Amino acid sequence: MSNNANQNQSNERKIYLRDLHQWVPVSKTDYDNYYRDINAYRRRQQEHGRCVCPANKRYLCDMDCWTCRFHKAGDELSLDYTVTDDDGNEKSWLDDLADDAPSAHSILEDRELLDTLICKLDELDPDGRRICELLLQEKSEREIAAIMGISRQSTINYKKKKAFDALRELLRDYI
Repeated sequence: MSNNANQNQSNERKIYLRDLHQWVPVSKTDYDNYYRDINAYRRRQQEHGRCVCPANKRYLCDMDCWTCRFHKAGDELSLDYTVTDDDGNEKSWLDDLADDAPSAHSILEDRELLDTLICKLDELDPDGRRICELLLQEKSEREIAAIMGISRQSTINYKKKKAFDALRELLRDYI
């Protein structure tokens, strides 16, 4: 009987709930299921030098490394971390990042094109200019026809094509 009692005692495990600061008795199966992911995650963090949790404090691990007092930077490097190549040149990861910001030259070109487009819109006939303005407001051809009091959508389509052709001709040096 004492053998059986020892066996039951060895199957009973405890899980530490860090938020509640208390131990909860669980079965061996529940214990294994609870710590399976935690142990795998902790080992992965230890391989990368990010977890330096001592063995006697592993019960505190809940996979929230950023709040853990045993968390270290490990092999995570900042963007301005520099390495030296064989030729002695220093290079950082920041050097390899693409700059998505437009250059001053392209901004000036776009501004010049926009100014020219606005000036050329004034040279269009009033209907063509109004159609372009309404298209910039994302109106459909049907809505434009209703606003301009034109009953046929094909007339709007024709006037739009005519205005675009005129703009294309006026802006051929810029496009």
